[in-house]
Amino acid sequence: MTSREYNVLFLCNSNSARSIMAECAMNRWGRGKFKGFSAGSHPKGAIHPLTIELLSEFNYETKDLRSKSWDEFASPGSPQFDFVVTVCDQAAAEQCPVWPGKPTVAHWGVTDPATFEGTDEEKRRFFLRIYRELENRIKIFTSLRIDALDSFALKQRLEEIGRTNLSDSSER
Repeated sequence: MTSREYNVLFLCNSNSARSIMAECAMNRWGRGKFKGFSAGSHPKGAIHPLTIELLSEFNYETKDLRSKSWDEFASPGSPQFDFVVTVCDQAAAEQCPVWPGKPTVAHWGVTDPATFEGTDEEKRRFFLRIYRELENRIKIFTSLRIDALDSFALKQRLEEIGRTNLSDSSER
């Protein structure tokens, strides 16, 4: 097993909820093996308050999190990405960003919790459901033996993870 740390960029449109949650979960569950980053094609400039609340409840450090453009990662000196995962929801007709270069790219579409309408408690439960779905996918991803898979098999496996609905049904 290699000791190399892989860089993973999670992309969505606004970088205010889904990609931020995924970045945090990747840094927790992939510690030492994966480093998570997030960005948006059209960042809101602020993280959704429920995202911060939820991540804080799970003991994530949130003070340095911010909504940012993917342009920050296209400049010289930026991290080289091994994986780019889009988390925008194609079912909602969102335009997912495309990342140039040679990283393995996968799509893990999840509904944007920031657009969910309902009571405060319903919104909170929905944010939690989306977080759990992303976290569970990331747990599977971080358990893969990356060094044992060729690039085609790896891309196939990442796409399979993205098609799996892994949210905790007890949280719905």
